[in-house]
Amino acid sequence: MSTADDRSTARRTLVVIGLVLATVVGLALVWATRRVLVWGLVAVFFAVALKPLVDRLERRVRRRALATLLVFLAAFALFAAVGALILVPLVDEVARFADRLPELVREAQAGRGPVGRLLDRFHLLRYAEPGQLRRFGSRLGDPTVGVVRSVAQAVTALVTVVVLAYLMVLEAPKIVAATLRLVGDGPARRLRRIGRDSSRIVTGYLSGNVLISVICGGLTFVVLFLLGVPFAAVIALTVAVVDLIPLVGATLGAIAAAGAGFVHSPTAGIVVLVFFVVYQQVENHLLQPVIMARAVRLNPLTVLVSLLLAVELAGLVGALLAIPAAGIAQVLLREFVPAGRQALPEPADGEPAGADPPEVTGPPPAGPPPAGG
Repeated sequence: MSTADDRSTARRTLVVIGLVLATVVGLALVWATRRVLVWGLVAVFFAVALKPLVDRLERRVRRRALATLLVFLAAFALFAAVGALILVPLVDEVARFADRLPELVREAQAGRGPVGRLLDRFHLLRYAEPGQLRRFGSRLGDPTVGVVRSVAQAVTALVTVVVLAYLMVLEAPKIVAATLRLVGDGPARRLRRIGRDSSRIVTGYLSGNVLISVICGGLTFVVLFLLGVPFAAVIALTVAVVDLIPLVGATLGAIAAAGAGFVHSPTAGIVVLVFFVVYQQVENHLLQPVIMARAVRLNPLTVLVSLLLAVELAGLVGALLAIPAAGIAQVLLREFVPAGRQALPEPADGEPAGADPPEVTGPPPAGPPPAGG
């Protein structure tokens, strides 16, 4: 008997050790492939968002491949048009700035012009001396390799996400059909319902995010236009595009807008900076929770908590996926948690929560008469 117990204990010990090792290997594999997994997760997000458009177009053209190609080409054309609206004036302005750079440097060294007066006001003229400028210029070449590597990684990530999303949308009917064939009719109906609701959540999230970006860009244009900052429309469009990044988008847009404001005048820069400080608080704690709550049908508190936790755990990718993930989690809870456990019955007026049901004091219910009666 003791020998059998020892064998059973050793078997359980080996099973536990095997599970621990398998968990460690799995976590190490996830960590080693985290970049590819993130790309795949972002591709799934965009594939779910674009699939309804492809399905609708497929009903007209009768070919899935053609519908997918047309939708992705339209999305690419839209992004290219927005990029051209931003980059063409920006490149022109950079060329004009490069032509004026020697004159600006001479004025700054002499304490004249807007840059020179700004340096003089903050006692920074010593950094505009020729020797300091040469040392600063020599240091600019140090991080060039890192910048080139980052740009290459960004381009690789973008191409990978686009290709993955395209293939996911193209093969979606086959993937869905193969998955549904593995389950019965009841689970298949549930899976279709979950997929439909999840797609609506992602689409609602995108529409709500676009609305917030339009509000941010419009208000930025009004502020810059009233201050007389050049290229107010281009800067506002850049801010609107960057604001698509949750939580930190307004901060990134504020850098460009405030920089343009300070170049125009110190007063304009300070006003733009104050505007963005106030607006970012309003967007993060009022606009985004309320609009996303309506678009994704989540409680505003759930939206805000989900964003904060996701940003802390996964950075920008977490901020991008937090709200759709919370909405999909709500759909899964609604589908798999029994209805009786989703919400407790509300107590009657005047009855404390958790109180026992009242005792019946009326006459007993009618029943068969007792024997011999």
